[in-house]
Amino acid sequence: MNLIRASIDRPIAVIAAVLIAVLFGSLALSRIPIQLAPDVRKPIVVVETVWPGAAPSEVEREIVNLQEETLRGLDGLEVMTSQSRTGRASVTLEFAVGTDMSQSLLLVSNRLDRVGNYPNEASEPTLNTSGADDSPIAWVLLTAQDGNTRTMSTYGDFLEDVIKDRVERIEGVSAVNVFGGTDRELQVIVDPQRLSRFGLTVPEVVQALRTENISISAGYVDEGKRRYIVRTESSLNTEEAIRNVVLRSGVSDGFSGRVRVMDVAEVSFQYREATARLRFKGEPGLAFNVVRGSDANVISVMEEFRAVLEELNTGPINDVGLIAEQVYDETIYIQGAIDLVIQNIWIGAALAAFILMLFLRSLRATLIVSLAIPVSIVATFVVMALTGRTLNVISLAGIAFAIGMIVDAAIVVLENIFRLREAGHSRREAAHQGAKQVWGAILVSALTTVLVFIPILIMQLEAGQLFRDIAVAISVSVILSLLVAVTVIPALSGRILRADDQRPMRLWGVDHLGSGFRAAVMWYVRLTVRSRSVGILIVAVIAGGAAFASWTFLPKLEYLPEGNRNLVFGLIIPPPGYNLETTKTIAQRIEKVAQPLWEAAPALQIEDGTPAIDSFFFVATPGNSFVGAGTVDSTRAAELIPVLSRPIFAEPGTFGFMTQPSLFGRGVGGGRTIELNVSGQDLEAILGVAGRAAGIVSQLLPRSEGHQFRPIPGLELGAPEVRLIPDRLRLADAGLDSSTLAATVDAFNDGLRVAQVTIGSDRVNLVLKGNPSITDAASTQDVGNYPVVTPSGQIVPVSALADVVLTAGPTQIRHRERLRTVTLEIRPSNDLPLEQAVEFLKTEVVAVLQAQGLPNDIKLNVSGTADQLSQTWNAIQINLIVALIIVFLVMAILFESFVLPLVIMIAVPVAAAGGVGGLALLNTYQTQPLDMLTLLGFIILIGIVVNNAILIVHQTLFHLRDEGMEPIDAIEEATGNRIRPIFMSTLTSVMGMLPLILFPGEGSELYRGLGAVVVGGLSLSAFLTLLTVPPLLRLCIRKPVTNLELATLLPNK
Repeated sequence: MNLIRASIDRPIAVIAAVLIAVLFGSLALSRIPIQLAPDVRKPIVVVETVWPGAAPSEVEREIVNLQEETLRGLDGLEVMTSQSRTGRASVTLEFAVGTDMSQSLLLVSNRLDRVGNYPNEASEPTLNTSGADDSPIAWVLLTAQDGNTRTMSTYGDFLEDVIKDRVERIEGVSAVNVFGGTDRELQVIVDPQRLSRFGLTVPEVVQALRTENISISAGYVDEGKRRYIVRTESSLNTEEAIRNVVLRSGVSDGFSGRVRVMDVAEVSFQYREATARLRFKGEPGLAFNVVRGSDANVISVMEEFRAVLEELNTGPINDVGLIAEQVYDETIYIQGAIDLVIQNIWIGAALAAFILMLFLRSLRATLIVSLAIPVSIVATFVVMALTGRTLNVISLAGIAFAIGMIVDAAIVVLENIFRLREAGHSRREAAHQGAKQVWGAILVSALTTVLVFIPILIMQLEAGQLFRDIAVAISVSVILSLLVAVTVIPALSGRILRADDQRPMRLWGVDHLGSGFRAAVMWYVRLTVRSRSVGILIVAVIAGGAAFASWTFLPKLEYLPEGNRNLVFGLIIPPPGYNLETTKTIAQRIEKVAQPLWEAAPALQIEDGTPAIDSFFFVATPGNSFVGAGTVDSTRAAELIPVLSRPIFAEPGTFGFMTQPSLFGRGVGGGRTIELNVSGQDLEAILGVAGRAAGIVSQLLPRSEGHQFRPIPGLELGAPEVRLIPDRLRLADAGLDSSTLAATVDAFNDGLRVAQVTIGSDRVNLVLKGNPSITDAASTQDVGNYPVVTPSGQIVPVSALADVVLTAGPTQIRHRERLRTVTLEIRPSNDLPLEQAVEFLKTEVVAVLQAQGLPNDIKLNVSGTADQLSQTWNAIQINLIVALIIVFLVMAILFESFVLPLVIMIAVPVAAAGGVGGLALLNTYQTQPLDMLTLLGFIILIGIVVNNAILIVHQTLFHLRDEGMEPIDAIEEATGNRIRPIFMSTLTSVMGMLPLILFPGEGSELYRGLGAVVVGGLSLSAFLTLLTVPPLLRLCIRKPVTNLELATLLPNK
């Protein structure tokens, strides 16, 4: 069936099909999930285990080592890291992109079931698919209402039980993290004097409480028609039940009477000591953030979260005297970014239509070609919905880039129809022959554009997920535009175009310029086609110069654009051992700088031009702290980084980062972090090498120049530590052992968790503690004076049973691939490209340390974004080569020649030079690095810059083979015929993409560089193709021998 003829004969059917496609596209658009960008992060599973009070070395030995041994070798597992901190173990499993996470979670859970012999006080491991490094989509701060004098930290239970529970029920919410609160616990405060009187030790009290806190099923009893379950229920779920637990009864060992808990201790509900403190604009508060799931629709999640927060604010939060304020909302940035792209699509489409009108000078003709834009775009949404893609800034940018490409095929078809009408053909015949003649050329042009994306679609890397959305959007749009060009355009041209459409009005100046340009090009073509040596020389100069310029001026590489969110986030690592009070002084120092800025709101800036702060908070924890701030002018958040950094890092020995959260990277450092890992088994040797590395890094990349780095977990052995070394002889003489001593010190200093008990619907810790009067004012020297009750009833100080030594111990032990590791996380300044920074570290740090000599088991390696940059760059180089081969083979199929495609491929180095030039021009007025998304522009160029050359070659062969012209005449005629459609399609493509480059705003940094590369490459190649292809064609084509000529030649042989 002849599709072109059928479309011309049945225009109503074509119009109906178009309307159906638009209808389905509109329905699909309403159902496609919306998010900021494709989720390019590798999926992770985090295994967390809590062991209250345990030291990091104990956590490592008793929990982490066992779990790592069991979890190694999981299918799809790429990197395993862990952290052993005081009272908590965390193992992070990073899987390959595309891993089935439901299956991986099941495998991880099954493997963990094999781990036995956890310590008694350790909780069961929990699994989560989001880590502490995941960027939250919302931050909410809670402060007290006027007149509310209750301590803010005591609302911790309310946050956990009411707010967190409600927010986590929202579909798409992966985790809710609470900061600044403390939990309520049931405390048993023992009196050592009373324990001594009854000859009871702390472990005996603990054992009695644990023994009495039971709930055991004992089968069932049948009686008549009923079955009764038999249970022993002895839960300690009230204060009274705990007070009445019998510790000793009867007469034994010289003691008489019954001893209950109430005889030796006080029982009451209390709040734990706060382990974090939060301040909001200088006032105490609480905070929580929300992390979305990896496949969640962030817009719908945020809409439901806002509704839930409003419901909580007017209900439970208001009832307890608090006010909740959302200080960060990622969807504001997302919505702004999506609105900007949609605006650019409209502007680009209008500019493309203007160019069409300028060239065609016919409203009907412009309307016919312009119809390809909405039809192709709307129908693209159907395919995006079917393939599970999301509507995000990247996919929308792909559609915006496709606008100019969409009309290319329609322009070529309509222009050829125009040419045939001018030659005297009827409307229907011109429509049929016009589409038929160029059908092969536009098919190959579409295929070259689409097929270059095949390597991208199968690229299994983080960045590949990002590229995939733009590849699908452009490919589908171009394929649909090809279908429109051979159906809708001929159908409407055969019915709508009138005779006067071929006689357009003349425009003074424009026509003169066009005629002059055409005359100059044709003069050059005649010169180079008729003089082969001149043509070869000029082509060699152009191609060689383009290739040299591309390679010489290509900027250094970055990984992925970071975005410009209205949030500055700083992670502060004070020297080991800093307590919360000391950390609070750092907060006050920062607040002193920030206060004038938040008091200036709602003004956009203060007198010296520093942007005003809209929200500001500080969270202090024992190991590290973080600060967050947003500006009134959402585009100027980055300007706060140097302002807030100065007071933070004025504290000696303080490390940290102050950045805007990246759109793609995990962690505070975002998408520009380089990890220098120092791994081994000997912690002291690791720290020694890490310290040397940190010294070199701080000299080569000083903070004063905008570089930042932090050690994870630290560069010292750890925090100050009071270590007790038991004297076993003295302990034995007192009737004690080391575990009794440890339990007693634990109870009197920090509190010993006995069990978790159920109070109503809540799980509450039952904790045995010493009298607060003993520990509240305690110093390091007082630890030796803690009382230890012996079985004989004596009270002996700790120092009589053990040596008390002041030393240091690790606050955190980090593993990478089961090796103890200290990581220097380095974030170079924006002025230093990531690729150059990686090379710098390898040559100036790693190589220097290796030359100086390393301990035997110490290994150095560079990972993080540096690793991803290297892998992605290698993959893109391969993809470029594969794309070139694909384009070459497709053209070889069309032209039945392996020589003619080589002529066309001359456009590639020319386009590359134009792409580099476009990027350089963009950098004259705003910074745009050569990131991986920008680099994708060069792959796109390979597929589209050959289109102009294909048109010239295809038309030349048509004149040569079908019309019997001489080669020189065929080349000149084809070039003259194709100047207009080449520049019409190039200008519509450029105008369609130009708004993406020119208009700044949210998200524009994602696609601005890519647009500059494509526009620069297209613009230069459109002009230089006319200068290079005709001379090369003259070298390659010969007039075909006809059957008549062949018959006359045969007898002569």
